[in-house]
This record gives sequence, C-alpha cells and structure tokens, in this order.
Amino acid sequence: MTHFSQRIAPHVDREIAAARRLDAAGEAGASFAHLERAHVLGQASTFHHVRVHVLMLVWAMKHRVWKEARGQVLRIVGAATKTVFGWVPTGNTGGANISPFKPLPIAPDLARSIEASGGSSRRSV
Repeated sequence: MTHFSQRIAPHVDREIAAARRLDAAGEAGASFAHLERAHVLGQASTFHHVRVHVLMLVWAMKHRVWKEARGQVLRIVGAATKTVFGWVPTGNTGGANISPFKPLPIAPDLARSIEASGGSSRRSV
C-alpha cells in the first residue's frame, strides 16, 4: 500500500462508516452519497478505489438498483486496471449516474483531506 493510500485511509473509512450508519437507519440515498465521497477521496489509490466500487455494488444489490449494479461491475474492472496508471477522472463520484470518464469539481473539505494526505486534487484524465 502506498503512503497516500495509508494516509487517506482514515478519511475514506470515515465516509464508509457514515454510509453504513445511514444505510442501517434506512437513509439509502444519504448512504450512497457518503460512498461517493469515499470514492472521491480514495480514487487515486487502487486499493481504496476498487474497495469503494465494491461497496457501491453491494449497496446497489441490497437496494435492487440494477442499473447501478451493472455500472459498478464495469467500474470495478476499470478501477482495478486503470488507477495504477493515474487514468482516473479526478473528482468523479463513481456512481453509474455519471460518465466514468467525466472529471468533476472536488468539495473543498475533500480536497483538503486529499492534499493533507499527499495527493492532488487537481484534475487528471
């Protein structure tokens, strides 16, 4: 695991924990929003990038959102094979409702966490 992966892990874990709490409380939409935030934080790390997409797939299957589930299968393959080369659209939230190639602005709090962890919040690909 890279230094960035290790330093960003607590931030990604915090968003995943929030997603789990909200899902358990029946707040599916808010839960997925935290998975999207975890995606933005961890997408420069192959480990966290794949991990979050797998959790998005699990969420989609649990909530029977089949379009999302299909999209996540493709995104898992992409995350596993492209992240190591830096071929990720920075800021992309990772959901199937947006092109997997589209860069997006990063929320200021997430950008601060990324930069504090040694990553870059500048756009790539």
